[in-house]
Amino acid sequence: MRSLSKVEILESVERRLHCASAATCLEMKRGLGALATIATTAPLIGLFGTVLGLLDAFKGCIGEKWFCQMMVIDAVTEALVATALGLLVAIPAAWFYNYLTNRLEIFNIEMQLASSELLNYLNIYDQSRLKRREIPEQSPLT
Repeated sequence: MRSLSKVEILESVERRLHCASAATCLEMKRGLGALATIATTAPLIGLFGTVLGLLDAFKGCIGEKWFCQMMVIDAVTEALVATALGLLVAIPAAWFYNYLTNRLEIFNIEMQLASSELLNYLNIYDQSRLKRREIPEQSPLT
């Protein structure tokens, strides 16, 4: 079994750091897709409730004018509640999604910087060890 060269060791460490970084990012991204789906579909569900409410409001417009106005006002109020609930869910979900995505991006950059620092340290440490071996130590008495 042959031993690895220093370059091969550094490349192996670099590959392992990259794999660990990718695995960590994948773990951290879990659930972000569902949060994005909630943030984008909640207003649409609220809008759908509004449309159904408005359709229901105008369905009751048979008879006297004042009764029709009361039915429409009541149904529009209920329909707008559906819109408000959709927005009440969507806005915090979008904020939270954007916050987590931003934190994940910052974390990725920090992991890349830390990986580069470690590889640089290992490279410098290895080079300094080689230089110490090349320079013979001189005795203080000579």
